[in-house]
Amino acid sequence: MISAVVFDVGETLVDETREYGTWADWLGVPRHTFAAVFGAVIAAGLDYRETFQVFQPGFDLDRERQARADAGKPEWFGEDDLYSDVRPALTKLREMGVWVGIVGNQTVRAGGLLRGLDLPTDFIATSDDWGIQKPAQGFFEKTIEAAGFPAEEIVYVGDRIDNDVTPAKKAGMRTAYILRGPWGWIHRNKQEVADLSDWQIRDLNELSGIVAAENGSN
Repeated sequence: MISAVVFDVGETLVDETREYGTWADWLGVPRHTFAAVFGAVIAAGLDYRETFQVFQPGFDLDRERQARADAGKPEWFGEDDLYSDVRPALTKLREMGVWVGIVGNQTVRAGGLLRGLDLPTDFIATSDDWGIQKPAQGFFEKTIEAAGFPAEEIVYVGDRIDNDVTPAKKAGMRTAYILRGPWGWIHRNKQEVADLSDWQIRDLNELSGIVAAENGSN
């Protein structure tokens, strides 16, 4: 039985092309160069924040976020940054009676932006709201608590094996790995993806079919 589906944010719901492009601009490096280094960092199994260190050693992401905000260039995303399958997929799940949540490693500001999009969801929270980040087990325990269903009835959907699939599975949830974004593509052939994701999808609209099959409905 699937009673709830919970979504990661970056590269699961939100295409972060714009956001990382603005970081390249802020650092004063070509966007293509930033993207290439970003991919190399991920492929090496390093934290994505190491990308910034390549161009500016000692870079402090929180401090620079504030500097951008002070300069009138805060982080921002809108309707055009959502992947095209987001609204129809979430809407269909809710029509099927599934509880839909969004919880990811995001700032308080990003949480506000998400809520402002009026997405068809039952719950939205961020790591900054909770004061705990993925992949900490406490994050997923709070996710289960928010959903209000047994862990085995919750599917967590994300593009990362390290931050999404592995810890969600450890918490007892079922998992869907979405093949999109840098992490999704670069890590798609890792054995952990095959071992720990209950489903591997390319489109969020696949989830309604999965729910129907698991719940014995049409």
